[in-house]
Amino acid sequence: MIEYTIPPFLIFFFGAALIPALGKGRVRNIFLVALAVLGIVSVVILKPQTGWKLPILPGVELILLQVDRLSLIMGYIFALAGGGAIVYALSTVKEAGQYVCALLYMGSALGAVFAGDFFTLYIFWEIMAFSSLGLIWYEGSRRARDAGMRYILFHLFGGAALLAGIIVHYVNTNAIVLGPVGPGVGYFLLLLGIGVNAAFIPLHTWLPDSYPKATIAGTIFLSIFTTKTGIYVLARTFSGVEAVAYIGGVMCLYGVIFAILQNDVRKLLSYHIVSQLGYMVAGVGMAAGLEIEMGINGAIAHLFNNLLFKTTLFMCMGAVIYATGKNNLTELGGLAKKMPVTMITCVIAALSISGVVGFNGYVSKGMVIHTAQVEGLTLLTIALTLGSVGTLISFLKLTYFAFFSKNEEIEAKEAPLPMLVPMCATAFLCVAIGVYPKLLYALLPYQEAALHYHAYEAGHTFGVIELLLMTVFLFFMLGFFAPHDKITYDVDYLYRKAGRRFIWFCEKPLVSFALAVERAVLRIAGYFVRFGTLEEAESQAVEEPVVSVSIGTAVLLVLLFFALYLIVMLTHGWLMSP
Repeated sequence: MIEYTIPPFLIFFFGAALIPALGKGRVRNIFLVALAVLGIVSVVILKPQTGWKLPILPGVELILLQVDRLSLIMGYIFALAGGGAIVYALSTVKEAGQYVCALLYMGSALGAVFAGDFFTLYIFWEIMAFSSLGLIWYEGSRRARDAGMRYILFHLFGGAALLAGIIVHYVNTNAIVLGPVGPGVGYFLLLLGIGVNAAFIPLHTWLPDSYPKATIAGTIFLSIFTTKTGIYVLARTFSGVEAVAYIGGVMCLYGVIFAILQNDVRKLLSYHIVSQLGYMVAGVGMAAGLEIEMGINGAIAHLFNNLLFKTTLFMCMGAVIYATGKNNLTELGGLAKKMPVTMITCVIAALSISGVVGFNGYVSKGMVIHTAQVEGLTLLTIALTLGSVGTLISFLKLTYFAFFSKNEEIEAKEAPLPMLVPMCATAFLCVAIGVYPKLLYALLPYQEAALHYHAYEAGHTFGVIELLLMTVFLFFMLGFFAPHDKITYDVDYLYRKAGRRFIWFCEKPLVSFALAVERAVLRIAGYFVRFGTLEEAESQAVEEPVVSVSIGTAVLLVLLFFALYLIVMLTHGWLMSP
């Protein structure tokens, strides 16, 4: 029997609509805290098999709410982490517009994970892109505006690919229910669109480019929703695709290598989002055969844990930036005594993400690596293990040079209470799940399979401890992991070089060719005027205003037009089979 319940996204959408009327004082803060609590409650009360449908065309219904164990665990962690981000923002966000963007972003992410069909998913997918853009642009600097433009271009491209894939899938199957996709053009278009949000290499560059340039609170929200929604949709549509598992292995190694090279603390954490997503993508790709349950469990468990420790890390670094005004490790140090609570929560989160025994990352990473071993994927097992080693190195670097290295000149004091409360709450959960993993197992899609996994099996535990101790020894003995103030080039360097070449081609050779063609046509026209039956008339130059449009704006308009064109084609039935 299907029960009808209000979808959680409506709570945050209505909350966003009310924010501008609440002013900037205590009333707004109380409302936001109440909204965060109400959002968590709205997810907790949901029951599996609950549905909410909206007919739009004959035989076509949008499923605005479809609840099962997979969507429920996503709803739990989104509501919990998002609620913590709302409380954290109370100390740093003053503009009503930034709260509106954050609430729309959070609501659309919840809408996407509870969507039961592809078109509902697409609607929320696009709302996520545009609402999250505001969290970057509210930072106010030129670098944030430029990064925001690159961010939205990537996501419009991904959204257009997703919509095209959905339409092709619908034409081929006459079904829009969210689920596995058959081979064909639509298959690759959907994988491409999802891959942008899931930060596949080389579609990932929007993430480390934009997240460090967003507002302090905006970065917290950004780290929670977009990429994790991509992983969730990937699990719904492409589970058991071995090529996807190897994409995850590449992401894991690529992200951790670039993270080690960073000086900007938020850029380091942004590359670690890419790396940690690699474990989730690998788990989804390995979800086939006998290990389908363990693969999905590992991916979703690591997603859940990642939102706890990664949100804590971004909160801690946001607090450091708020207290010191500094972003780079070369400018930090000496904060352990000045910001002790921030230091302790950051160390807990760093140990968690590094997979240290006794913390939640150890449990979920172990699930994913165990699945790779059982499946006999040796190269993938090595990649995921090396990724774990690199993660510990980069977080030894982050915590040591941010808190424990000497810096007598730095001035700071502990972060405000609204920042500390969610940091402490998520750090506590990192420890609680690490010590008692059954808290997490009870939430996973395949609970029985999870209960059969023994995270603290003696051989595995001692092997991990030995590997971690060797890594710590290497870090302090080798010494070349100290931060350096230098630029590291990612593949977006190639995009930008290619873009500049394309603009040069348009402005120079192409314009020269057009002018040459114009002169030739005018000469031919002049010939006919002189020797034809028409009277020769003096040509008069007509001055017309030249409108200059930036290449970014032009591409943006093209992508918007393409998305609208696909929607019109669908609604008018132009793609329907005769």
